[in-house]
Amino acid sequence: MNAWAVTIPEGRFAAERLYHHDTLELTGLDDGPRPTAGDPVLVVTEGKDARVVALGRVTPPAGAATRTDPDDPESDLGESPLVVTYTRRAFDEPVPADPVVVDRPVVAVDRATYDEVAARFAPQPDRTTWLVSLDLPIEAATPAEAVRIFWSYVAELGPRELPTFVAPSNDELAMQAFVLGEEANQDPEEDDD
Repeated sequence: MNAWAVTIPEGRFAAERLYHHDTLELTGLDDGPRPTAGDPVLVVTEGKDARVVALGRVTPPAGAATRTDPDDPESDLGESPLVVTYTRRAFDEPVPADPVVVDRPVVAVDRATYDEVAARFAPQPDRTTWLVSLDLPIEAATPAEAVRIFWSYVAELGPRELPTFVAPSNDELAMQAFVLGEEANQDPEEDDD
């Protein structure tokens, strides 16, 4: 079975760190060789200091069987996306990509190299229950209006501007604020050196 490395564009990497997705869909890839369903994949950041941020397997895109126009079965509605279903994530603690060199969006990798890089991933930690909250003071005439205004603020400001508070469910005093997936100091009295 072939193994592959695919680059994740910088903007998409930022989005993948903010929101939990089960799959990564990539389009606009070059005309070179492409992975097939079931092939293992290293998801690698762009740039000279490339890091592996996830492991995955290629899966067929949704609706792959209907990629043609039913009125013209000979038609091609364009390139279907490369879909990678995540099997392990390391967005917060990426691992070095060496010796993998990714100079195109999709690169074949020998299986021994894939296994070497995949072995660098830390063991999967045990899952913990977390309390996650976002508290906003909202002025409104009714509770229903307050909820609508709240969701408007969340949609408008999103994770780039709103601090989210998280703590283990059994230790609420350990609460930390996060902005953009990073711990953020929210105490105006403290200096964030």
